Amino acid sequence: MCLAVPLKIVSLEGDGKHAVGEAAGLTQKVRVDFLPAIAVGDYVMVHAGFAIEKLTPEQAAENLACIEEAIHAL
Repeated sequence: MCLAVPLKIVSLEGDGKHAVGEAAGLTQKVRVDFLPAIAVGDYVMVHAGFAIEKLTPEQAAENLACIEEAIHAL
C-alpha cells in the first residue's frame, strides 16, 4: 500500500528540484519540480519522494491528525 504524507518544507536546494520536508521531527529529501512555486514554510503532500500537491496549513494538520489517529488505533 502506498501512502502520501504531508510535510512542511524546511529548506530548498539551489537547483530548484529538491527540498527537505519535515513532519513529527523526521525529515526527508523531496523532489519539488512538479510544484514550481514552493517556498520554505509551505506544506506539501509527498508520495514516493515527490511533492505532488501544495496544502494549506489546515489541510496538513487535518491529514497529520488522521495519520496519528490511525497509528494509535492499531
